[in-house]
Amino acid sequence: MLKEGDKAPVNISLLNQDGELVTLADYKGNKIVVYFYPKDNTPGCTTEAKNFRDSIKEYEEKGIIIIGISADSVKSHKKFQERYNLPFILLSDPKKEAAKAFGALENGSVRRRTWLINEQWVIEKSFETVSASKHNEELCTYYGINPTNMKLPCPRSTFNSLWSKWSSGCGCESV
Repeated sequence: MLKEGDKAPVNISLLNQDGELVTLADYKGNKIVVYFYPKDNTPGCTTEAKNFRDSIKEYEEKGIIIIGISADSVKSHKKFQERYNLPFILLSDPKKEAAKAFGALENGSVRRRTWLINEQWVIEKSFETVSASKHNEELCTYYGINPTNMKLPCPRSTFNSLWSKWSSGCGCESV
């Protein structure tokens, strides 16, 4: 598995969701999130992709490009992209060559793993263990982004909860 400080693979060319050949090295000079996932339209993979989608504007403002890779077909990727309005690149790796080059292939299966590649095409950070529901939040924290889909507590409910605790247990006599 590629680790921090390793050079990212430059010789990987795969078809995207539109059937166009994409060479990863063409993105050299940009910050890239390359995330591998097991399968289109499965609950975990859909959650992860939708979370990235919901924060895409924030990633783009930081100049970060998101690329998802799985062994699914171009046709499957196109349906997945259209169904969930995914605004980023999905690459088809049916021979699992990219998964093998990065280290996302384990016992013949593509594992959910992510690599952050910097402008010099060096692995800046790798994530071997990924929670589909929390991964976007983890990357946003790393990049200093406030994720759009992060749920913040409602100020009113927080105030009401604190008020209730204070007023019921303060020991004051009511006036």
